[in-house]
Formats: sequence, C-alpha cells, structure tokens
Amino acid sequence: MERKLRASQFHRKKTDLPSQLDTYVSKLWPDHFSIRLLLRNILVTIFSVQLFTATILLIITAIRDRHKKDRSFPHIDLKEVQVGENRLQLYDYGRELYKDMLEAIDNAEESIYIESYIWKDDEAGWEFKAHLAQKAAQGIDVYVIFDQIGNLVVPQEFKTSFDPAIHLLQYQAFGLIQHIIDPRRYALDHRKLLIVDGHTSFIGGYNIGSLYANTWRDTHLRIKGPASAEIARSFTDFWNRFCPRDKQISRHHPRRFDPLINLHGNDALRLTFPIRDMYIEAIHRAEHSIYLSNAYFVPDGSLLDALKEAALRGVDVRILVPWVSNHVVTDWISHSYFSECLEAGIKILGYRHAMLHAKTCTIDGQWSTVGTANMDRLSSIGNYEINVEVYSSEFAQQMERLFACDTEDVIELSAKQWHKRPWYNKLSEHILAPLRFMM
Repeated sequence: MERKLRASQFHRKKTDLPSQLDTYVSKLWPDHFSIRLLLRNILVTIFSVQLFTATILLIITAIRDRHKKDRSFPHIDLKEVQVGENRLQLYDYGRELYKDMLEAIDNAEESIYIESYIWKDDEAGWEFKAHLAQKAAQGIDVYVIFDQIGNLVVPQEFKTSFDPAIHLLQYQAFGLIQHIIDPRRYALDHRKLLIVDGHTSFIGGYNIGSLYANTWRDTHLRIKGPASAEIARSFTDFWNRFCPRDKQISRHHPRRFDPLINLHGNDALRLTFPIRDMYIEAIHRAEHSIYLSNAYFVPDGSLLDALKEAALRGVDVRILVPWVSNHVVTDWISHSYFSECLEAGIKILGYRHAMLHAKTCTIDGQWSTVGTANMDRLSSIGNYEINVEVYSSEFAQQMERLFACDTEDVIELSAKQWHKRPWYNKLSEHILAPLRFMM
C-alpha cells in the first residue's frame, strides 16, 4: 500500500513537471515577449544613439564653421613631364586648374566632354557654363554630365539653364521604380572629367565651384596625348548607357594598350570595382614607401590589412588625411581606424591648412595613381569612379614632392598620444564605428 502511494505521488510529480516548467518560463518570458520585438528595440536604441551622436557632432561643426575663416595653404609649381607618348601635368590649386581647363575648352575644335559630381551655382560654375555655351554656339559638340543627388542643394534653375545647344545628362540613380530594390542602382556618379577633342583630358578630385577653386586642397591631372582617348571612351560609354537611344554619341575614340598609363573605372551595374584591387596589388608590391593622401579614410578589411602588412614588413607607410574635413561624421569613423594603424607602424598625418580632398598615392618612387576614388566603401565597391595608374619614376618624383609639401606642417599622431585622447572621443568613435560599413 505504501509503495503504491509513493508511486502515485511520484507519478503526479512527474506529470506536474511540464506545467511547473511552463509556470517558471512564463515568469521569465511573459506572454507578450517576442524575440523579434527585442531585436527591433535593440536596433532602434543603437540607431537612436548613433543619430544623437552624429547630430551633436554636426551642431558642433556648424558652430565651429560659422567662425572659421578661409586660410591659405602651401602649393607648388610642378612642370609637365613626358610619360611615353603623353605629357602629364599635376595641379594642386583649383584656380590654376580651372584656368587651364577653360583654356582647353576655348581651344576645342571638335568635341568637349565634361563630367562633374558637383557643379556649384556660383561664379566658377557660371563661368564654365558660359565658356561651354560659347563653344556650342560655334558648332562644337558639347556633352555635360552631373550627378543629380550630388547636386540636390543646387537650385533647379541653375541645373536646367544650360544652353539648349549643349547635350545634358543629369544622372539619376533610380530611373525606374523597380530600381529601388536593385542595390547596384544606389551608385552615384562621383567622377570628375574633362576631355577636349579626345586628345587633352583632365581627371582628379576637383568638382566645379568657387569653394574648390580657392580654399580646398585637391589634386588633378592633365593628360595630353593618346591616353586621353581612353578617358574619352569611358565618358562616351557612360553617356550612351544612361541617355536615350536617339541621343547617343557616335564619335569613336580608339582603345589602346599603354604599359605606362592605365585607366581603371568602377562599374556598379556590372559589379566590377578594379580601383580597389589596383590599390591592394600595388600596396602588396611595395618595398620602400607608400605615400597615400585621401579625403575620407574608411578602408575595408582587405585594404587595411594590406597597409598594415606593408608597414609590418618595414615599408614606410604614411597616410595623409584632413584633420577636419567637410564631413565630421566620416572624420570620427575614420578615427576608429587610427589605433590599429599606429600599432602596425603606419604614420597618420593630419592636414590642417584646409579641406584636403585629394585621392592620390605614390609607391616606391615608381608607381602612382590620381583619380576620383576615396578610400571608403562608397568609392571602393559602390559609386562610379575613375583613376589613372601611372608607371613613371619622373612622375612619381613629382608626386613625392607634392606629398612632401603637404606634410611640411601637419599633425603627426603617435600611438601613446592617441591612446590618451579623452574618453568621450573614444566613446563617440565606438558608437559611430558600425556606420563604417555604410561609408
């Protein structure tokens, strides 16, 4: 009898176990609990903190810029150099660049192709429009491309007031409603080009505007010679892809192989991004020096690893960035890379004279690149970009001279100094660091 009673009690306890567990779980996880809701709340909280941090930084920047005065910056005169069949001229000052660009436009005999991510409604912007209109009136074929999103803040009247004789393409990322679900269509046209008669070309970081002419430190390159035809072909390929069929350019610019000057262009629709690969391969080959100037230093893992590995094997790696750029959030995201760069032996140099907008690199006194691509994810695997790769010791010497001029008076970080920065700086960097995958 006693055994039967114990068995009955055991059976009842065993039977009640699931219900006891349910009661315990319900106390831990209420009926209204949802993993999806928890994740959503976590993401909303993280995003809100990031947004709040970014807003505070933008407010601080606006207050700072209100009292900021334009400062002059050092720049040097560089002579034209011969590279194979082409003559190359470097520019580090916008006013001198614009002068030569307008002169090339005025001397055009057949065609003018001009492409700019940003085209400001100011004195410089109107001056370019006037010179182009004059050439179009003379019967020269004038083609203009600018990015619609890049010029959102430019008045619509300015964007639509080009002379009717000028062929105009306002590139827009989303031509059709279904493009919104295609990640490839989110690419912007970040290129800056001018090609005259398929023989004289300009390529680099300068947009069109008085701000860039006078107060920004940027780098641009002029090429006179057959290599310009390849740049002209890149322009016509882009134009013909995005313009109406009846507006396509029929003029042919021959492709050619040049062992000394190569053109690399990102193509978002085809998912080809050779500029990033060009950088990685050149960095892997470096033996002595890497001098890199870039406006927005937010490299992906492979690019960053290549730079750190070069420094660890004894290469003199120096990275010049604007100490204060025009995008304060990008600055703070960029800062989150500095610790591991410094620990690997990379020298981080902050340019403080002006906004540094250059996108250049020279390696071992032999290899150089000038172009439109920043060292961030938007340029590496996103936007339409274009860079020239040059194999020439004489041209590399000029690039080194330019880098030496830019780094005469800079803020050079040390690992010890950087680790001692205020805690709130470190906190802001950590909060904003996840945004690096969007920059």
